[in-house]
Amino acid sequence: MSGLLALGILGFSAPALQAQDDDTRPLAEVWAEEPTRIFEAQGINLNEFRFIARPVIVFADSPNDPNFRHQMELLAERPEDLAERDVILITDTDPANPSALRLELRPRGFMLVLIDKEGGVGLRKPQPWDLRELTRSIDKFPLRQQEIEDRR
Repeated sequence: MSGLLALGILGFSAPALQAQDDDTRPLAEVWAEEPTRIFEAQGINLNEFRFIARPVIVFADSPNDPNFRHQMELLAERPEDLAERDVILITDTDPANPSALRLELRPRGFMLVLIDKEGGVGLRKPQPWDLRELTRSIDKFPLRQQEIEDRR
């Protein structure tokens, strides 16, 4: 719980820290209303976000992992940049109670994973990644290029 409290201190809103179990609506709908909210990995099915959002999953063996804390600080710098790119932020810091995402993606310690809107793994990083690098990688995806072009 102290890791979640630390995330709250970093600037994430209280609703971001609530478990998604308190809402019976589809998770994609909850995320659409609160695009800067952080979700816990337990119970999340990535297929629900196909062609809707780009999941970024941050794995660690503990919420106190220095890499996890640093990554969350980096992501907190400009959450609107992630929202603009349809990113849903998901965390998993409990290897003792593995989520389906942890079982599928098989992280070893800290890992950042970016899933593209088509459902494929677009990026895996074993160290924290700066927001600028992450957004540039997203902007290179073909579907993101199409979204940028459509906005013009």
